[in-house]
Amino acid sequence: MTETQEDQEFLEFTVKHIVDNPEAVQVTRTVDEMGVLMTLDVHADDMGKVIGRNGNTAKALRTLLRVVGMKNQARVNLKIREPEERDEDPAGDAPAAPDSADEDNSAEEDEASEGDSSSVDDAMEELKS
Repeated sequence: MTETQEDQEFLEFTVKHIVDNPEAVQVTRTVDEMGVLMTLDVHADDMGKVIGRNGNTAKALRTLLRVVGMKNQARVNLKIREPEERDEDPAGDAPAAPDSADEDNSAEEDEASEGDSSSVDDAMEELKS
């Protein structure tokens, strides 16, 4: 085990022993000027186990990774990707807008109100209905 991948192997080992679907655990390691970014992908059914109640399990994993990183003089951060982030499906299996006219209007509204929190509220209302 080399120093550069010690953190990745540690995270994989730990998470595989927490989840019900260890074969679905994938860890991607990228290094840049900000440090090391560990991106964790798990099965959708295991997200709750990895995050934990009030995020305590995720916080503990991040703390342990920082300790492993300090041992190797590196700053290590953890990103837990939600299943829909990695399943960006070009085949169109995502929920469609109820009306194609609404789809055209929503694109215009997105351009007009970038950063507007009301568009987030509108999107949440759409999801609820």
